[in-house]
Order: sequence, then C-alpha cells, then structure tokens
Amino acid sequence: MPRCGAQHEDWVCACAFSRSLPRGRCFGRGCNKFLHTPERRVRAPGLQEPRFWLVGRVPSRGALLAFAAALITRLPACLSLTIGLASSVIAYEGARGNESASPQKSSCDVREGGIVRGPKDSKRIALVFTGHSYAEGAQTILDELQRHKAKASFFLTGDFLADTNFAGVVERIVAEGHYLGPHSDKHLLYCPWYGPKKTLVTRAEFESDLESNLRKIEMFGVNRERIGYFLPPFEHYNAQIVSWAGAMGLTLVNYTPGTRSNADYTGEADTNFVSSKAILSSILEKERKDPNGLNGFLLLLHVGSGPGRADKFHRLFGELLDHLYQRGYRPVRVDELLKTGS
Repeated sequence: MPRCGAQHEDWVCACAFSRSLPRGRCFGRGCNKFLHTPERRVRAPGLQEPRFWLVGRVPSRGALLAFAAALITRLPACLSLTIGLASSVIAYEGARGNESASPQKSSCDVREGGIVRGPKDSKRIALVFTGHSYAEGAQTILDELQRHKAKASFFLTGDFLADTNFAGVVERIVAEGHYLGPHSDKHLLYCPWYGPKKTLVTRAEFESDLESNLRKIEMFGVNRERIGYFLPPFEHYNAQIVSWAGAMGLTLVNYTPGTRSNADYTGEADTNFVSSKAILSSILEKERKDPNGLNGFLLLLHVGSGPGRADKFHRLFGELLDHLYQRGYRPVRVDELLKTGS
C-alpha cells in the first residue's frame, strides 16, 4: 500500500460499498491525506483479465457499521458484492506478488520495461503491423495472411480507426481473427529523439489519448478485456510510459531489433531509405545468423507507407511468409506469443 505522499495510483480500494458513504482516508500506513478523486476508476495492472474498482472512498467506522446493518437486510446482494470484492483484491495482490516470476517477463527480452522479444524456445513469430495515415498495403497483407492461414497483430491509431476509408480494413482484421491493439489516438511523440528521454506529455494527456484510442477499438466489437498489449507511436518510449501503460492494464511491446523491417515506410527521397529487397534480405540474414533464428521475434511492418514510397514492401509480404513457413516458423498473434505459460 502507498505511504503518505504517494500518488495513490497503483492500489485497489476494497471498500467501494456505497456511493452514499462519506469521503474516506487512504489506508496506506502513515497516510492522513484525503484522496482527491473520490470515484475515479482505475485498472489494476498485472491481471490477465483486468477488473475495475472505485477508489478513494475508504469508509469511517460509522459507515462500516451502517454497511453491516445494510448487509443484514440485504444479505444476498451485499454478500455477493463482498465476496466478489474480496476475491478480486486477493487475485490482484497475488498477481502483483507473482509478477516477477511470470514467464511473460522471465523468458522475454525487455528494453526500458517494454517487451521486445518473446520466448525463444519455439519457432513462433509475431508479425506486427502499425497504421496511422496510410493503408494501401492492408488488403494484400490480409490476403496473404489468409492464404497462409497465419495470424498477425495490428496496432492502429485512433485517427486510423476513425477514417471511414479504412473501416473495411479494420472490420476485416477483427473478422479474420487478428489482434487489434492501440498505437495512441493522435500518434503522440512521448520523448525526444536525442539526449535524455524526458517525457514530453503529462500523465493526463497520455491517459486521455490512449483511452480515446481504446474506445475506438471497442467500437469495432473488440472487448476491452481482450486488449492487453500496446505498441507506442514511433516505436519510441521510456520507462515512465511503460509504467503509465501498465497502470491502465496494458503491457507495452516494441519490435525486435536486428532487421530493417521497420524502415518499410521510408521514401525514395529520404536519406534513410531502405529498399524492399534489402529489407527482406535483412530478415533472412538475421534468421541465419541469430543463434535462435527468429524465434520469439516481433517483426514490425507498416500497413501503408504513403505516396513517398513507390517500392512497396507489401508486394514482397507473401514471399516473406513463404520463407518463414519453409523454415518452420508459425506466425501467431502477439498475445498468443507472449501469454503466460508460453
């Protein structure tokens, strides 16, 4: 539990019995501060199936006696609530206590708190696509995934999801069983490209932006409890962003370094342009030279690169899948690659 002076943002109140209770005190040791957000909803990090609690109302002794009286007169409903809250808190504390021992962390490569590679003990790979402004490769990508009976993960911004021109793409992603996750609503830059990675957004800005992105995903029929992974915009983040995402019930993931796949957005006029053939070659070279091949890889690509790139990598995507299958790899969703017990 937090001590006095903590931000009261990573604990769960088991005392959300009634909206009529007076405001209460934090039950962190030594704390005599009133909480400022009496009915704020928070998501408990670390749970596979996140639950929500009302926080900020810890009842006084008199309120507890009043609740006990209500319990006697409304035993069935109150008993159900009490048992549910108690079991939820126990599950939450257990999840936090076992977090460090979770296979999700212990068998994965982690950078600045974000997962960049999954377990390397089997030939499974996560094909991870991001989208913001363009989607000219989406139908070809989905066609090839369907032809190869492969699954992938799509992390799309709120702007992408709100664009009616892309609605058919998103609907197909969901209908064909691929993972759909957030990539920020407005594609924010969280920290500078050079120098110390100081956070450029406030926590309120971060949460508001990501929440908008999540709501737009839900509009396509994806239940919030099924959205457990988040890929940051620009694939750029710091440990604070990882922590904030975790408090919202999301695990931050990023691409596995070692290939040029993430350069498939570059245009011919860019100084950092990488041709599609060079990208494919870099992936196959990594597979040959890495002792673990591409096991556990999160291979990042884009659903579109826009008019600045004529050499579209999605035209070689089917060939990439052919190579992967010939070498015994199985493309899976990111949540399948990283799930506990993998």
